[in-house]
Amino acid sequence: MPAERRHHRRRRLAALLTLLLPVGLLGGCGRGPRPGEINLWTIQLSPKFDPVIRPMLADWERRHPGRRVVWTDLPFGSVERKLLAAVYAGRSPDVVNLNPIFAANLASKGGLLPLEDRLGPAAADYLPQVLEAGRQEGRLYALPWYLTSRITLANRRLLQQAGLERPPLHWQEVPGYAETVRRRTGRYALFVTAAPDGSAELLESLVQMGVTLTDARHRARFNSPEGERAFAFWTDLYRRGLLPREVVSQGFQRAIELYQSGELAQVASGAEFLGTIATNAPQVAAATAPYPPLTGSDGVANVAAMNLAVTRQSRHPAEAVDLALFITNPGNQLRFARAARVLPSSRAALTELEQELDRQASGDLVQRARWLSARTLRRARVLVPADPGIKRLQSILYGRLQQAMLGEMSSSDALRAAEQEWNAYAAARWP
Repeated sequence: MPAERRHHRRRRLAALLTLLLPVGLLGGCGRGPRPGEINLWTIQLSPKFDPVIRPMLADWERRHPGRRVVWTDLPFGSVERKLLAAVYAGRSPDVVNLNPIFAANLASKGGLLPLEDRLGPAAADYLPQVLEAGRQEGRLYALPWYLTSRITLANRRLLQQAGLERPPLHWQEVPGYAETVRRRTGRYALFVTAAPDGSAELLESLVQMGVTLTDARHRARFNSPEGERAFAFWTDLYRRGLLPREVVSQGFQRAIELYQSGELAQVASGAEFLGTIATNAPQVAAATAPYPPLTGSDGVANVAAMNLAVTRQSRHPAEAVDLALFITNPGNQLRFARAARVLPSSRAALTELEQELDRQASGDLVQRARWLSARTLRRARVLVPADPGIKRLQSILYGRLQQAMLGEMSSSDALRAAEQEWNAYAAARWP
């Protein structure tokens, strides 16, 4: 890496961590690691999955005499703040569980250890389309661990009232479908949030519609014929009254509420959501069936990944990489996927899980939904790149799209305004 680039990366990390000084002084400076300790941080897994994770870590310790894994589990909302504080204090964990966006942010600031030269043949064990999401500027910084793949859960009773046999498979079918559901039932077909801090589902839909978000220099590429069609698509649906009014102000939780109350024909979620429906709305659950997710014309679905990364500050980098590989090996992934009802990122583990679910697919609704999710994973990838500024890009695109939906400007003008706003941000961040 050129010296100028290394210096720039160090300056960015120092600037960010300076902002964390109060946090580091107040809560990020616990005792340092003891000799032989490997510190692992995960996100919201304990105590529910202790029976899976603790024996796995004990197994790793038996294979590495003199080493001890100290496992810390953190709430989802605090992991970024605590990790940055720990990095500032020089006491970051060795191995940390991150989502791709935060991993990209930390990697771009020099906080993570590059992994590609340390994996060897193990790299071939992972689904390639998911492993790719752990790269930044061509270098691998994170290993995929567990995955979720959204499918469509649809209310068959509402579909029957609308005279429909199934929900749509592709986005281009949605306008006609949404109009039919609205006209014949008085309900809405779907809820996709445009709230700037909401889910990335709408952003993913743009990619599925053929939109390229940014170029290699992080400059906008979304102001394109595909981008114009996608902005017009969502603007038109909203202005025609075919989306709930709250999509501009509320997030995915509102979609769940509407679906459970019988006001929404379908919702994009994972099999794990079915338990919530059964508890809160048993009549709706009884009418619910799983279907393939909405995609673009190429049929590529989205997958959400949770990763494991090794921090650059690790005092035991070789053992830390070995621990990350051990946690994500096929056997351990399969055991965790069974317990957590998620999907593995290991090729071998996914094949075995598919076979298990195939034998159970005639069972209850949850098993059928999990089987469909696993099958969907074969044609899925992380659609939105883990760009360090992706949350800012989402906020800009959603904010301008809201203005178009609400009639404050045309969809074309909204797209141009988003381009100008993003490029001004990108030029300042990536000169």
